[in-house]
Amino acid sequence: MNEMKHGCVVWIVDDEQWPRACLRAELIERGCDAVGFTKLNRALSTLRSRRVVWPAVIVLELRGQELTRAVLDALAGTRIPVVLLGGAQEMNDPLVRESKFAAALKRPVTLGAIADSVLGLVSAAGAPPRE
Repeated sequence: MNEMKHGCVVWIVDDEQWPRACLRAELIERGCDAVGFTKLNRALSTLRSRRVVWPAVIVLELRGQELTRAVLDALAGTRIPVVLLGGAQEMNDPLVRESKFAAALKRPVTLGAIADSVLGLVSAAGAPPRE
């Protein structure tokens, strides 16, 4: 995994390749280093590596993820802001409703809206995107 000297790092967790790739492209165009993962468990295990640059924000698409209380607690324990993406069914899951996220965007949502939300969180955290 490449380390960034400048700019923000955003991780995108989505088990569907094309939505993940399109969001990565949008965030790269806006000056972030975007890294994709298919499963949240894989992203969380990557955080345990000493050689990885932690993301400023994680974008989590709920569709296709196997969420448990333990996984959501581990995610919350990272203290990394999370932008949650999901449809009505996923957003109404009791585990999701009980958890706190920096932002929750309900599908349908545009790539631009997701990127705007991410960059708003990056700016609030004081990590400007690279130019």
